[in-house]
Amino acid sequence: MLGFLVRLLPFWVREPLLIVVGSVFGVRIVYMALDEKDWVPGVIGAVFLVATALRVHTVVKALRARRNPARAAAGDGTTPDTPAPAPAPQRPAPAAPAAREKEPNAWGQAFAAVAVFAALGAAAFLGPKLLPSEAQGTPHAVSCPGGQETELPSAYKKSPRTVTGAELCEALNTPDLARLLGTPTETATGASASNNTAPLTDGKVALPEAKVEFDTYTVNVAVTYNHLSIAQYVKLMDYGNEIDVKKTEVLGRPAVFSSDHTMQIEINFGDESGGSGGPVGQGPLARTLTVALDAKDRGGYYEITVWSTSGAFPDDDALVGITEKVLPAVPERTM
Repeated sequence: MLGFLVRLLPFWVREPLLIVVGSVFGVRIVYMALDEKDWVPGVIGAVFLVATALRVHTVVKALRARRNPARAAAGDGTTPDTPAPAPAPQRPAPAAPAAREKEPNAWGQAFAAVAVFAALGAAAFLGPKLLPSEAQGTPHAVSCPGGQETELPSAYKKSPRTVTGAELCEALNTPDLARLLGTPTETATGASASNNTAPLTDGKVALPEAKVEFDTYTVNVAVTYNHLSIAQYVKLMDYGNEIDVKKTEVLGRPAVFSSDHTMQIEINFGDESGGSGGPVGQGPLARTLTVALDAKDRGGYYEITVWSTSGAFPDDDALVGITEKVLPAVPERTM
């Protein structure tokens, strides 16, 4: 069907269009053959190029024939080698001049064909890049849990300004998260939230958390509503296992970078007892950015942590970018 439609095109549209298509496909296939060291695509690409060269030769001959019809006729054998005797001149009868039909411009048709083909190719190549991610059907692949699936602990009820884990998850599970992590082609594979309380506080300090998982990285956001400032938190790091500690400022608030190992728990379901848990061990190294709840650092902080099973994590600029994207989306419910 496509070949039939192509044959219906005028000569000066069809031939330049086929030359462009043949040359592009031929060069592309030959390049792929050389790159993959496979001779079969090379032969196919050479056939495209040879067919294109023959069409170029046909177009050149047609252009010469249009420029010099007499020479073209001589080449076809229609003009005798020796001129015949000229007959006696006769006075022609006057006749009305016939209007000569204007022939289409061959170069104009060729240029129009190439321009149309280039526009179609540019639209096909740039279309996916110019369309928004929603139009391409690639939003984040998972959704966060419902707002309040379980009853909140009393620590959340005593402080109604406390953020819940579900609200943290909604702020974290942004379509830009993969790009900020440096893996823009990945989509989230899991999202979770919890309304915990801080350990060793007898359930009096709220500690909501949210986590979004990708194939490469996992990102966790937690908020601790205690009275510990970032300055005091940094002093406590001298007694902890944190490494690569670096103080900074994010969104006009005091902040600090630190690294520490995650915890790893192994559960064996293959033994006769029906499953047992092994000792808690060290998991992969994680990078955390801790940010004060407010610019005055009156107590409480956010923690944005990134890790992967390989032990690698993005650079600190990526954590700053995530923080600057996520924290403004969290409801303003500081202490």
